[in-house]
Amino acid sequence: MTPPGRRREEAARLLREAERRTTPVEPLSTTLPGLDLTDAYAVQQDNIARRLAAGATVIGHKVGLTSAPMQQLLGVHEPDFGHLLDDMVHRDGGTVRAARYCAPRVEPEICFRLARPLRGPGVTARDVLAATEAVAPALEIVDSRIRDWQITLVDTVADNAGSAGLVCGSWTPMEYAPDLAAVTVDLHVNGDYVASGSGKEVLGHPAAAVAWLANTLAAFGTGLDPGHVVLPGAMTTAPFVGGGRKVEARFGALGSVSVSFV
Repeated sequence: MTPPGRRREEAARLLREAERRTTPVEPLSTTLPGLDLTDAYAVQQDNIARRLAAGATVIGHKVGLTSAPMQQLLGVHEPDFGHLLDDMVHRDGGTVRAARYCAPRVEPEICFRLARPLRGPGVTARDVLAATEAVAPALEIVDSRIRDWQITLVDTVADNAGSAGLVCGSWTPMEYAPDLAAVTVDLHVNGDYVASGSGKEVLGHPAAAVAWLANTLAAFGTGLDPGHVVLPGAMTTAPFVGGGRKVEARFGALGSVSVSFV
């Protein structure tokens, strides 16, 4: 069996090449037997560090696999997290080249922007709400550099939890925000209804997912910083998208957000 350090290096290299060429690779869990969750987060961190060295900046994190539909879709049973970088951000109502991704999907989420730091362990959903400056309707573009999305938890964690893009709508200060668990969303593609969901799909409350993140990051010696944004997880299933598709998520009182793939 390949030594652990070599497995991590090879996994990171394969994912970088897959992203650079927009050509997915076979599941790492198959091609590199023995790769575990600790290895996967190390692979994620290695590739993020390389992007930071090339000039990117961390602007926050995403939590994935927090809803029953997404866990069922991908066959996993616990959340994961990835990093959000400044070069992933796209303008609300703008366009994105579909060809920059391997097999993109889109997820509607409620994005949090923090006013105060959050450091685990022991962070609660109430702590998250108190530390949040504002929330916004958002679309996360998720992609898999693994062929046909045939992923295990190890595969997706190594692949930055699938995070590939972020589109945020208008921000609502927390003092004017509705009950986030009760917020509903309707997802439309090219004007056609695709799916509906609510905030309670995300671990019962989106703030609970942010609390999970803060507490999980504590084991890595880090936390959530003021100004950072957090995507807590999908409120619906995540449809595939491609060129010629406009995706719009309508969040009721929180407003709408859209992006077009060309």
